[in-house]
Amino acid sequence: MSEHLNEPQRPIEQQPPEAPPQERDTLWLITFSPTIWAAHFLLSYQAVSVWCAKVAGRSGELGDIRLAIGVLTLIALVGIGLTGWKGWRHHSFGHATAPHDFDTPGDRHRFLGFATLLLSGLSFVATIFVALSVVFIRSCT
Repeated sequence: MSEHLNEPQRPIEQQPPEAPPQERDTLWLITFSPTIWAAHFLLSYQAVSVWCAKVAGRSGELGDIRLAIGVLTLIALVGIGLTGWKGWRHHSFGHATAPHDFDTPGDRHRFLGFATLLLSGLSFVATIFVALSVVFIRSCT
């Protein structure tokens, strides 16, 4: 390990080139986590409203719909986690460090990965907060 510390740093032009990022970076990956959160939000509240209107009645218990929302939440969190992991892989691509503010394909690739990672973290927390509503609210009233 100490032999690496004494090794002089090579100038950037002498460093091995990075593997090029995908030919065409798109913005689709950055939208996946917020879309999963929004779908989870809508499905959760629609399911509870239909349950209370048609099954349990106005003063009924949430009962089985709580389990369904728990399963839906786990599926959403797995999807958001996988999207965040892919964002992390894009962010940690190559040997450059943050900030990724140069106008190069590699920096654009890393910046989109970092933004995806941050949005995934935000969506993860937001999904948990949506699911907490059925933990604390046990009836339709």
